[in-house]
Amino acid sequence: MKTILITGGAGYVGSTLLRVLLRNGYRVVCFDKLLFGGESLLDIWNEQNFVFIKGDVTDFGLIKEVLTNHKIDAVVHLAAIVGDPACKREPGVATRTNWEASKSLLEQCIENNVRRFIFASTCSNYGKMSDPNVLLKETSPLLPVSLYAELKVRFENYLVTGIRKIDNFAPTSLRFATVYGLSPRMRFDLTVNEFTKEIASGRELVVYGEHFWRPYCHVADFSRAIMHVLEAPEELVAYNVFNVGDTKENYTKKMIVDEIIRQIPAAKVKYIHKDEDPRDYRVSFDKINQSLGFKISRTVPDGIKEVKDVIQLGVICDPEAQRFYNIQHAVK
Repeated sequence: MKTILITGGAGYVGSTLLRVLLRNGYRVVCFDKLLFGGESLLDIWNEQNFVFIKGDVTDFGLIKEVLTNHKIDAVVHLAAIVGDPACKREPGVATRTNWEASKSLLEQCIENNVRRFIFASTCSNYGKMSDPNVLLKETSPLLPVSLYAELKVRFENYLVTGIRKIDNFAPTSLRFATVYGLSPRMRFDLTVNEFTKEIASGRELVVYGEHFWRPYCHVADFSRAIMHVLEAPEELVAYNVFNVGDTKENYTKKMIVDEIIRQIPAAKVKYIHKDEDPRDYRVSFDKINQSLGFKISRTVPDGIKEVKDVIQLGVICDPEAQRFYNIQHAVK
């Protein structure tokens, strides 16, 4: 039985991935400092193949203990200060967490003979496309416009080309599209989730810069993509980069609102036009489909329906609670 270490395993993406790995017969070591609590772990707490270790990835000594005491076959590195606002608010913490701790973790994995390392990167690395008619590929220039993306690009470059390539180590960087959908550690500060929550709650949605593009991908499909990488032949993924999503799932903000209106016709929406946005990109996901056979299982309309239902049925009774947001949230 293979053992997978997931840093940030109690988070939005990690808590979904934990369950997928356990269902597929892996032993899982979840490493998380529980910045947003650990309720997402309660229903798997007593699983035989689940181990939880509370800690911060910047605690290099503790990371060394974990890698030494557990026979880790692969690491999925999700732990990070996530998003532009959070990194801008605490740039020192972001740099130590997203760059220094990531670099140390990678080097310790090599020292401890961990065979696979999967890094959660972002399509935000592309910044702003120069030609709106051209889909951005893994070989397209990276133009990060925030500290969050700069740190992702810096570590991704180190992982792919900065370390000496060795035969028994297969590191992979996954540039994730903008995520959405239901998760055991739910978030309502993500575009699709936030827009749907506002409209489903009966409030007027205010949209800034409705014509800018982003690609989107359901959180459950992130886990499926990670599984594809874990189980692919090493020669296909070692020192490689993949965009994660589906080419048909590139949307402007207005296109997302239009999809919500199809499900909630009484929606109230106000658009505030912006001529400039530092991030504006459409992305191709052909490589991961053609190389690894990855296909998404859910689309943006599917995610909208999920969120709409849990709000309108009262499954989540207080979606304005701070625990559903990564930065300070003003209760409406």
